[in-house]
Amino acid sequence: MSKKHTFHIPVMGLGFTIDSPLKVAQYGMDSVVSIVDDILIEKIRKVYCEKFELPYQAITEKIEDFRAKRITSYLNLLNKLTQEKFESFKSSTLDKSNELKDYFKMLPDNSSLKQEFKKLTDNNFNYREIKNWLKDNLVIGSIDVNIMTKLDNDNFKDGKKLPNEYNDAHAALRGFANSDLTSSLILSAGMNPRLYAYIEQFDDFFPDENGNIKKKIILKVSDYRSALIQGKFLAKKGLWVSEYRVESGLNCGGHAFATEGYLMGPILEEFKNNKNDLIRSVHEILMPALESNKRTVPNEELELKVTAQGGVGTGEEHQFLLDYYKVDSVGWGTPFLLVPEATTVDVKTMDLLKSAKEKDLYLSNISPLGVPFNSLRGNTKDIEKLDKINNNRPGSDCPKRFLSSNKEFTEDNICTASRQYQRIKIKELEKEDISKNDFKSRFDKIVEKSCLCVGLATSALLVNDLDTKGKNGVSVCPGPNMAYFSKLMKLKEITDHIYGRANFLSTGDRPNMYVKELTLYLDYLKTKIDETSSSLNKKQEKYLLNFSKNLDEGINYYQEIFEGAKDIFEDTKENILAELDFSKEYLRNLQSKIDILTGKMVIAQ
Repeated sequence: MSKKHTFHIPVMGLGFTIDSPLKVAQYGMDSVVSIVDDILIEKIRKVYCEKFELPYQAITEKIEDFRAKRITSYLNLLNKLTQEKFESFKSSTLDKSNELKDYFKMLPDNSSLKQEFKKLTDNNFNYREIKNWLKDNLVIGSIDVNIMTKLDNDNFKDGKKLPNEYNDAHAALRGFANSDLTSSLILSAGMNPRLYAYIEQFDDFFPDENGNIKKKIILKVSDYRSALIQGKFLAKKGLWVSEYRVESGLNCGGHAFATEGYLMGPILEEFKNNKNDLIRSVHEILMPALESNKRTVPNEELELKVTAQGGVGTGEEHQFLLDYYKVDSVGWGTPFLLVPEATTVDVKTMDLLKSAKEKDLYLSNISPLGVPFNSLRGNTKDIEKLDKINNNRPGSDCPKRFLSSNKEFTEDNICTASRQYQRIKIKELEKEDISKNDFKSRFDKIVEKSCLCVGLATSALLVNDLDTKGKNGVSVCPGPNMAYFSKLMKLKEITDHIYGRANFLSTGDRPNMYVKELTLYLDYLKTKIDETSSSLNKKQEKYLLNFSKNLDEGINYYQEIFEGAKDIFEDTKENILAELDFSKEYLRNLQSKIDILTGKMVIAQ
């Protein structure tokens, strides 16, 4: 039985969870802060210093290592403020006893903490005894941080390139490492060997003799093989991955890193079946590495957690992940965008999210990284972008440069959403002798890229009444799950929904999370087939065949799981199985198209 909650709030955008720990940590809820945007972080630090009447000294770009120092200072501030709120909460006076009861009401019903508190309060209510018990037993939520490993641009000073440790992701890592937090670093978007090697420089990431690690490493992964490779890579440096956070490739918010047709259920099954092997094989590398590097070798095997996130939307799905796959926690992201007590979302964006339907939530190509990005039609950043295009000034002035990764026309990286890049690209296009339709199609692909560095941070500026310098457009990155939630929720209400004590879905025909993910992957495969020309190369052929094969195996897996499921999904099992049958037939049609492309099927004359 857990003392804490069985869910966590993942990172969302640059600003939507920028201060979530300060809102939810006192209730034992873990949440994740993005530490990519030091400019936004510095502004929010000033806001909270003023709000709590704390001294504030600006960390300007003139200061040596300003990026890392901004991040360290903000994380230290968050830690200080959350700890103070937590201590105040534990020392609550009698007139706040109802607030304490609400705290325990939010916990899952099988929480040992909740059950112990009930026993105490059911008997003679001795407030002094309870107060002492609270101080000894309440657990604060973790202030975890996220670094997207791809965002690791070089930085320059006086025209000279700075050493690698001043790269964006390196500096962010250092900012966290130098903070006084005891929490976790979540690394997402794939492996960055140079960044991973840099972690070795900081003692807080290594275990003590009891196996305690002050700053733990969490890897966000989309399959077991990736987890094993990265876990072993880090173990060779004496670094232990404390948690593998399995995220759906497509049924999630933000950037979508699609797998080759591997579905979440089979992936979690592989983790469940191989968890002990994973621990053993990585330990075999870790222990000698610690010893050879003259690091402390723990006396016991280190703890390993597996968590999951992406598309979960009901208490039944939440519990199924915990019970069947034995995951340690479940991430709930998108629905929390409608919980002002937990996230930072401006009013206009929140209204758009509330009214969003399935057709409004789509996998876009707006990210300058060239990775599919879950977006919301009609968001204010897209409107702002369209106005610029209509005024013949497409592109952004690129004030932050975090997503600069293109060297097509320049020696230094520039962003494909920048005015500089789009102007050059459009001039190049204008010189080509092509039809109007081809011109428009290629022009639209150039200008659809959006300045996410600004767009994903603006909401936090608007909520805190900070100067946006006239750039009020907000990019928002909900997952497809947003279509089934349509009203604002209080923190207690969303927790009741998560634990199956209430239902805040706006529609009764929401598809099961696994069926939804399968549908997204089938649509993705269809798009890839449609994009493929008749002259299929070997790489494309292998990709399409593997993708369809993995989907086929995934459908078979789900059919077996749901046919054998007892006391779970009883009200929806029939519909789920019917959807799986339909998906099987739909996949067969797609496989026929692949056979035609690969020459394995001849079209009848």
